[in-house]
Amino acid sequence: MKKKFILLLCFFFSLVTYSQNLDSLLTVARQTKNDSVKIRMYNKIAFGYIFNNTDMALKVLNEGKESAKAAGFNFGLTELVNTYGIYMDVTGKSDSAAYYFEKALTMSRDFGFKNIESMCINNLGMFNWNRGNYDEALDYFFQSLKMDEAQQSEKSTSTSLNNIGLIYQEMNLNGKALEYHKKALKVREKYNLENEQIASHNNIGINLKDLGRIDEAILSYKKGLALAKKLDNRIEYYKILDNLANAYYDKGNKDLALETYLEALKKKENYNGDERGMLSTYNNIATLYNEKSLPKIAKHYVGEGFNLVKKYPEIELVSADLYLTLAESNYMLGNYDKARQQKRTYIKLKDSIFSEKNAQKIADLEVKYETEKKEKEILIQRAELAEQDLVIQKRNYQLYGLALLTLILGLVGFLFYNQQKLKNHQLQKENELKDALIKIETQNKLQEQRLRISRDLHDNIGAQLTFIISSIDNLKYGFDIKDEKLTHKLKTISDFTSGTIYELRDTIWAMNKDKITFEDLQIRISNFIDHANLAAQNIKFNFNVEDSVDNTMAFSSVKGMNIYRIIQEAINNAVKYADASTINVNLSKIDNKMFISIKDNGKGFDENNVKLGNGINNMKKRADDINAQFAIQSSINEGTDIILQV
Repeated sequence: MKKKFILLLCFFFSLVTYSQNLDSLLTVARQTKNDSVKIRMYNKIAFGYIFNNTDMALKVLNEGKESAKAAGFNFGLTELVNTYGIYMDVTGKSDSAAYYFEKALTMSRDFGFKNIESMCINNLGMFNWNRGNYDEALDYFFQSLKMDEAQQSEKSTSTSLNNIGLIYQEMNLNGKALEYHKKALKVREKYNLENEQIASHNNIGINLKDLGRIDEAILSYKKGLALAKKLDNRIEYYKILDNLANAYYDKGNKDLALETYLEALKKKENYNGDERGMLSTYNNIATLYNEKSLPKIAKHYVGEGFNLVKKYPEIELVSADLYLTLAESNYMLGNYDKARQQKRTYIKLKDSIFSEKNAQKIADLEVKYETEKKEKEILIQRAELAEQDLVIQKRNYQLYGLALLTLILGLVGFLFYNQQKLKNHQLQKENELKDALIKIETQNKLQEQRLRISRDLHDNIGAQLTFIISSIDNLKYGFDIKDEKLTHKLKTISDFTSGTIYELRDTIWAMNKDKITFEDLQIRISNFIDHANLAAQNIKFNFNVEDSVDNTMAFSSVKGMNIYRIIQEAINNAVKYADASTINVNLSKIDNKMFISIKDNGKGFDENNVKLGNGINNMKKRADDINAQFAIQSSINEGTDIILQV
């Protein structure tokens, strides 16, 4: 069950938004004599109403803007214009939202309100992201993060960290996305930002679920639901309900999943926000009805989803799953031509979501961000060198004056020694500066080469392999092939080509990394085992990482990829040749060395009377390439244990 996550996350305030509290606060605000205090209260109250009473939110926003204009309070007026943009975005008025965000950004820059400028930039990032402009969105998020860091505003960084995590989430880099979301949650807990914590728990749950950690995901969702209910934050409440239903589905409890999805469709009075977020809910409900063999009911909910796409055309890119679900319903009803057409539309939309062009731009933005940080450090070093030049100049003046006094020649010599020492230190700093610049240039060139090679692999080989799969599918569906051998052969070629695409993606993944963390490697191994488990359902797979293993370690891209390939080859051999019922993959650490064991309970072999094949020879060669020790322990009818010591 897939979940397309559509988020309208804007900046939040530390305000408990119970409806009755907002009404009371509005009464207090209207009676407040201090104009600046009153106007800022209007802004916070309006923001709170956006998430449970949009009509009241609009009324308070207009009242606050009139008061700010009358009082000439530019800071409060700029805040209200930005919040007006949030209101427009939440209620689906996209063009108006963009107008008010741009207007608030211009006002914040004209008046020099840096904190509001950062929030406006972040909101523009969210606006572009919701329309599929991922490269522009990420650029805005990094701008916002840099502004907050420059102002040493740790509290404000949580929003940018969260949103950068969401971009990685869209790219299915769940490990990296989880890292950013946990950083954001840590900041939000530190500053007691409860509304923002709801979104963090939701995002963490989504990535935990995608990583297969379902129980942890459910726990995270329930924490978010409790906070959303406490604060009467209806947008996040319904959103988390939908994600919780996904988790129940993945855990196998389909009835509870359907019940939770239907609960997520229920909206309260005066609530018009986040209607676009219901798209995935309709799709998930339709999918469950298909699985219950009720395709007509499923088509009803798919139709509701397409009605949302007509109402909000900007979400068309994220409506791909609706076409796949509708294709499934039509297959069940015997409408094969419609089903094939809908499947082709699904593939076309999925391909457009993450093009290689977007991938290139996103990677360039991150490199640009890291490079700018390095350049900032270099500028600081240059400033220190300039200060040292001033010190040297001052010492020289002292030296010239003291040279006239013959009685203190010893002191003059001491000052001369200090001067030489400072010059040497300056030369050392200059050399370090040159080395740093060379290192940055080298890193940029290496990154460009990696990206160019990975782009060529993706565009050429990947496209050709995809064409092969598509051609085989057309043969199978376009002709009534009754020869079982031929059908089996076509399936074998298709499966082999699909496997080659996965291998190609693994290679591109490794090429785009300077280092592979243990967490990256663990996730990759876990994903491969999941695929193997689907292909060999009669075999039980166990993957265990002992507590002794250091989760913070990292490998070079070459070393990490060779370790992964050895494990992959060992599992493949066990599946193909061992006739095993259980395969155990265990990672442990002894005396600063990592031990990897791939052990099966299959038929085994006599090591002295068997000719080793290319697979085992390739594993040995990979182990030699990374200076690792490789061993095989096997006995007939007692299974095989392949051990790699790194």
